[in-house]
Formats: sequence, C-alpha cells, structure tokens
Amino acid sequence: MPIGVIVNSLAVLLGGFLGAWLGKKIPERIRTSLPLTFGAASMAMGVAYIVKMNALPPVILALILGTAIGELIKLEKGIEWCGNRARGPIERLFSNNPNVENQKEFMEKLVGIVVLFCASGTGVFGALKEGMSGDHSVLLAKAILDFFTAGIFATALGYIVMTICVPQFIVLMALFLSASLILPISTPTMVADFTACGGMIMLATGLRISGIKSFPIASMLPALVLVMPISYLWSTYVMAVVK
Repeated sequence: MPIGVIVNSLAVLLGGFLGAWLGKKIPERIRTSLPLTFGAASMAMGVAYIVKMNALPPVILALILGTAIGELIKLEKGIEWCGNRARGPIERLFSNNPNVENQKEFMEKLVGIVVLFCASGTGVFGALKEGMSGDHSVLLAKAILDFFTAGIFATALGYIVMTICVPQFIVLMALFLSASLILPISTPTMVADFTACGGMIMLATGLRISGIKSFPIASMLPALVLVMPISYLWSTYVMAVVK
C-alpha cells in the first residue's frame, strides 16, 4: 500500500487549496520571505546530496546530455504550456486571481515548484524505499514540508498549485511500482551518483525559486534517467582501464 505516496500528494492538494483560499490574509512579509527560505532549503538539501557523489565525470556528463535532450524536446516549454492551459480554467472555477501578475514570474515559480514536488531527491528515494521495503517514513516527512511549501506558493500563484498533486502522484507511484525492478540491479556507486545528480538539480531549483538564477530545471530532468547507466559504464569500463 503506497501510504507515503498518497499522503504526500494529499498534502500538496490540501496545502495548495488552503494557501490559495487564505491568499492575502497571510501577511505580505511571510509570503515574500518564506519562498526564499524554501529556496535556501532546496539548495541545502542539494548540497547534502551532492557530497554523497561517487565520481564527478559521469554525473556531469549525465547533466550535460540530459539538459541537451530536455532542450531538444522542449521539456520546459511543455510544462509551461500545460501550466498556461490549466491556469485559465482553474482561475475561473475558483474565481481566484493570483497575486503574481507578471506572466514570466508566474511560470518561473510554477516550473520551479513542479520540479521541487515531482522530482526532488527526497521524493524519488522515498518512493523507491517505500516500494522496496514498505517504509513510508521518508515520504511522510516530505509531506509535512510540501504542505507548507504548497500553501505559501499558492498565496501567490493561486489554486493551480493544488493541481501539481496530480503529476506528483503519477511520478511517485511510477517509482513505487518500479522499485522492485530498479533497486535490485543498482549498485551503491550508481545510487551515490544518482543522488548527487538529483542534488545538483535541487541546488539549481533553489537558486531559481530564490530568483538568483533561472536554470532550465525541467530540461535537466532527463539527467536522472541517464546518470545511473553512465555511472555503471564509468565504474565498470573507464575506471577499470585507468586502474
């Protein structure tokens, strides 16, 4: 039973709804400062994951190739398109006008939190761990953070934040179901490099959420698919030749 996956998605749904419903009732200083705190938290979590890296070259190669693939297939543009398509009907349904008037700022924040909720290292490993062992403690802890994160961002972006629970549920459930296939064929080296790759993306996500630098977060996501095979090839063949 994917208890952690369900609770995590419900936390985003409820947090997004409450944040959008309360809206401007939450003081401006809180709505302004907390996203910066969430950005800093994302960067800190990213650094914590990066230090677990086994080898830098395969992680960098995966990031470069993954970002190139993401840009070629216009992955970020696809997320922006979906966000724009969903924004209008949701605003009409709830009669809610987000506090973010600038379209570019709206999409910057939306893409950032989509990645934060759906592709964070904590969520990925939490779903895999629950799928293999039934331990949902990681996802339950993540649900607490996601509840408040969704609530604060919803005060600015509106009810569209609560809809992120749908892709989040799909991603986490897919990982939960595939855990029995992925983890048995992975090695500690592959997992370490995968963790570091996710950490780099989380670091970039934090910089984006904080408004420091607009990294192409969504376009970087294919790196998570590539990093484990590249890590395996690197440790098996390249390092064997070097030694």
